Amino acid sequence: MTDPSVFKHHFLLAMPGLADPNFSSTITYLFDHSEKGAMGLVINRPSELTLGDMFDQLGIEGDHARNSPVLQGGPVERERGFILHGDDVDFDASVDLGHGIRLSTARQVLEAISKGNGPEKFIVALGYAGWEGGQLERELSENTWLSCPANAEIIFETPFEMRVQRAADALGIDFRLISSQPGEA
Repeated sequence: MTDPSVFKHHFLLAMPGLADPNFSSTITYLFDHSEKGAMGLVINRPSELTLGDMFDQLGIEGDHARNSPVLQGGPVERERGFILHGDDVDFDASVDLGHGIRLSTARQVLEAISKGNGPEKFIVALGYAGWEGGQLERELSENTWLSCPANAEIIFETPFEMRVQRAADALGIDFRLISSQPGEA
């Protein structure tokens, strides 16, 4: 059996035939994967909510990055916030995921961002994508997802609408040419 942690720090690209509206045309950064399950954040679905809206709702003062979009991170616990950020600033409340990426759910990180002394690169998302033990492996075997190693450049620097194709490019695949219908070439 394959070690399930092999998919940690990978992107999951929703195959064109995936009809689930929560994941259709998405790229998910998988930050945790074990025999117990997997967790990730959809990184290409900006919501109508801005970081300024979030600051206002939470009573956080500061004007930095107010126009940054808050992403729809996934269908699980949509009110729960996550911050993926670079490792240029260290917070006790952030988990080092390696590869120059940290993860936090701490208000402290949002407060630092609002004042302009937070990490240079970050994304904020509400909700996450989750799979129970064995579910992701099953979905991968059913060709629901295409998996490839993740990188910080796609997470933090690539425009949202280009993230799926940029990750597919690393595999030498043009997603625009993949049929959504099984058996078509």
